[in-house]
Amino acid sequence: MISWRARSGLRLHAGYAAAPDEVLRAIVRFLARRVPRAERTAARQLFMKFPVDAHVPSRPARPRPLPAIAPADQAFVDRLVAMHRVLNLKHFDGSLATIPIRVSDRMRSRLGELRGARAGAPPIIVISGRHIRRHGWDAVADTLLHEMVHQWQAEQGHPLDHGREFRRMAREVGIVPRAVADLRGKH
Repeated sequence: MISWRARSGLRLHAGYAAAPDEVLRAIVRFLARRVPRAERTAARQLFMKFPVDAHVPSRPARPRPLPAIAPADQAFVDRLVAMHRVLNLKHFDGSLATIPIRVSDRMRSRLGELRGARAGAPPIIVISGRHIRRHGWDAVADTLLHEMVHQWQAEQGHPLDHGREFRRMAREVGIVPRAVADLRGKH
């Protein structure tokens, strides 16, 4: 809908051309520096309510193919798929769908992520290859379980966040309900 980058500047959905001044002022307020969080949130809520698609339909997203499994990662993926099956039975009574799992060596700041279904692509769990090699399978099992709680959120229709429902379910399955892992001493 809206993005700002120093290099390329402001990008808006074309539908905002038909927006009233109040909505345009909310966009400016949202992008301004040193705006209190509550005001920024209120501005975002106001401009996100504007029906841009009613004025200019959005382009459909291009479907992205599922990433291939690198031959060197196949053993990791096989073990992660088996772990997902066991953890699903143990903590979710087998209710979670079987979804693709991949390993990424491009992940630098995250240990794992659930990529939600988009543009015809299925949801997918991605685990950092560095994490597997550096922290071992016990830590990886916690990361996978963390992503499975996100999968549970998605399948139950909850927002994908680290809010109350996430924290409740994380405690229920026996993991620390945090967005950032503490891996000191797990090398």
